[in-house]
Amino acid sequence: MDELIFLGTGDSMGVPRVYCDCEICQEARTTGVNRRYRSSVMLRTREGDLLIDCGPDWVAQMEHLGERFMKTALITHSHFDHIAGMPEWADACRWTGEKGDVYGPPEVLDTICDQFPWLPRQLQFHPITAEGILFGGWTIEPHLMCHGKNGTSYAYRLTKEDMRVGYCSDAINLDPDQKRFLMNLDILILGTNFYYEEADFHTRSVYDMVEAMELLQEIKPRRVYFTHMGHGVDLQANYELPNQVTLARTGMQIQLDQY
Repeated sequence: MDELIFLGTGDSMGVPRVYCDCEICQEARTTGVNRRYRSSVMLRTREGDLLIDCGPDWVAQMEHLGERFMKTALITHSHFDHIAGMPEWADACRWTGEKGDVYGPPEVLDTICDQFPWLPRQLQFHPITAEGILFGGWTIEPHLMCHGKNGTSYAYRLTKEDMRVGYCSDAINLDPDQKRFLMNLDILILGTNFYYEEADFHTRSVYDMVEAMELLQEIKPRRVYFTHMGHGVDLQANYELPNQVTLARTGMQIQLDQY
């Protein structure tokens, strides 16, 4: 039975932020409902596991799973909160003597190797094209997305038989072609930093939930999970979201044969 596991649902800084005394960060330090590692999911199949993004909380996420090693990762883009766990992964590979496999668009992998030129000693890098890759019976296709003031990132569309899943953690202001890539999905995982963000739209890099709900009316996924949530989002609050929308939590599992 294939499943997706949310290993992290936080924005680039995670929750709590070390300097912040807001109610949500304080709650995250105590009962921990709002404690959020940087965004990442694991696709678990009979043939193996695929991690999507390897951020700075990778060690804690592996401990949460009870794992000491992983074999394969797929990267959305080369920002710190999506790749900063790779040196620790490479160290695990050095210790075990087994190389890991990293998949991603060519320019993303090039940037990673420029930033961490020693990683290819322990990690094998595999550029992917628009045709994508096959993993565990899934066809996984990339598509370049607008990441607002932060440039671009990639979304992935995962297809297996009649199941269609989209993962788009870092995007805003999508054009018609980018929206088409996310249409007709059974499950969409979408990044939303806040419920409503007051900063000017053109200074931002990720949708808020109000904007995301407008997007959902266009692309019409069957089920939606919001991720990449900052310390302005309280998982205990009632945001009056549509029935098909859920705020993802650390450790949440989605059984992919139930849609």
